[in-house]
Amino acid sequence: MGHLLMIESWVGAMSSLLPRAVNESGHRFTFLTRDLHHYLRAAPSHPHPLLAADNVLTAETNDVPALLDHVEQLHAVLRFDGVISSCDYYLPTVARVAAHLGLPGPDPLAVERACRKDLTRTALREAGVPGPRFALADDWPALAKAAAELGYPLVVKPVDLCAGMHVRKVAGESQLREAFAAMEAFPVNARNQPRVRTVLVEELLTGPEVSVETVTVDGTTHVVGVTDKSIAGDPWFVESGHMFPADLPTAEAEAVAIAAIEALGLDRGVAHTEVKLTPDGPKLVEVNPRPAGNQITELVRRVTGIDLPAAYAQLAVGERPELRPADTGVRSAAISFVLPQRSGLVAAVHGADTLATAPGVVDWAIKQPGHRAGDPTSNNSYLGHVVVTDPTGLGARARAEQVVSGLSVDYAEVPA
Repeated sequence: MGHLLMIESWVGAMSSLLPRAVNESGHRFTFLTRDLHHYLRAAPSHPHPLLAADNVLTAETNDVPALLDHVEQLHAVLRFDGVISSCDYYLPTVARVAAHLGLPGPDPLAVERACRKDLTRTALREAGVPGPRFALADDWPALAKAAAELGYPLVVKPVDLCAGMHVRKVAGESQLREAFAAMEAFPVNARNQPRVRTVLVEELLTGPEVSVETVTVDGTTHVVGVTDKSIAGDPWFVESGHMFPADLPTAEAEAVAIAAIEALGLDRGVAHTEVKLTPDGPKLVEVNPRPAGNQITELVRRVTGIDLPAAYAQLAVGERPELRPADTGVRSAAISFVLPQRSGLVAAVHGADTLATAPGVVDWAIKQPGHRAGDPTSNNSYLGHVVVTDPTGLGARARAEQVVSGLSVDYAEVPA
């Protein structure tokens, strides 16, 4: 039995999926956070899964040099076999802690390259991995000049945020200025870490988007499968749903994902790599050096039997995961999200009472009345989800979207 040190986590689905995967892999974990109340505030009615840890400890996880010393002292007493996190903002920290303790893990510099969109773009351009034309800028004059040279429409992105936050399409300089001002007004991320001011602007890619789910062991990358993605909310890029496996030709996308992982130097770990299937061929969107969010790993598990969070935990303790697909009796699985029309206090989600008996629905969750919905501008704004499986073919996505289309949201107040 291995003992994992889990440094921070998301509070969404992976806060349950990763602890469950650790335990089902025959391992245990200690949870370390700078703010336990961050997790307790988001706790469901049953005990929070992170509290299933052998130990729940607090330390300043944003001060990496001090954290290295602190964890070294903990390691002398608790003896860790690996270090792990599901939160993007702490993946570079986890890699540094693992390396400091001499435990299994990817190269910390490779993880930092993958987690920073500016470093990713630069490294992949140098390696010849296909991607959009792009430019980087640290202030407004440089950004305006770079955008004009690239030509509108463009996509503007912060280089160090997650869940699609502040990622948007801009059609001209006034929209770009608005996007830049919004990022400048957001100096720290959700974990109170200072943000990098660099802004990424890149050409707008057209075509369907997929994500390639992979496991890399000792420099060899194995493709577990490819997920397709639905996008909503123009000019924003909100993920409105996913289906596994993708109902698209994916061999070229897989090759681009493998090339990107190799170019970044990610020699060990699970990755979720997003690729746009453009008319000019597949182009890399981003590489996430951890299992996919939005319950994509559950779609993969329902279809193939492969548990990517479990593979992630096994790699962290130095094990080689079993990646042979099983016959699960499911040919496709899909998730569709309930998106708010606008921000406001939710009075009711009509139709939710039918989900428990809806054909094909295997999992669902809906926000309760009284929830305050945010603006539908990122993946943080979901009001719920529905998961559907299809035992005969690739019909799960259409069925999931049909079920969600039967739901409607009432607000407690009228918009101003």
